Amino acid sequence: HSDVPSAAPVIDGAMDINTALQEVLKKSLIADGLVHGIHQACKALDKRQAVLAILAESFDEPNYKTLVTALCNEHQIPLIRVDSHKKLGEWSGLCKIDKEGKPRKVCGCSVVVIKDFGEETQALDVVKDHLRQNS
Repeated sequence: HSDVPSAAPVIDGAMDINTALQEVLKKSLIADGLVHGIHQACKALDKRQAVLAILAESFDEPNYKTLVTALCNEHQIPLIRVDSHKKLGEWSGLCKIDKEGKPRKVCGCSVVVIKDFGEETQALDVVKDHLRQNS
């Protein structure tokens, strides 16, 4: 039993979910549709303003994880888990980019809520497919 359906067409250079998430977060940030941090995220989830929540597994506050998960379940808001809060912080713009284009001074981020995806992209399709397959 494998995780990948054998009938799935393999697209050259197919975008993986992490690359897609980065792109979607970037577009959302540009559209001013991104909320960082537990307090703001929970407010957006509770008001049903969220279209997607992303939670970092490396975040060591089980109560917050439970709260975010419960709010997502209650309001049928999709939740994606990523392994690193540093990565999530970087992807959602909580860093400075140096002149080589490398991220510096990355702030970790435990949870990000997207209220507006911004531009519809191929990356967004990849994320939506991922959600459909894992729901």
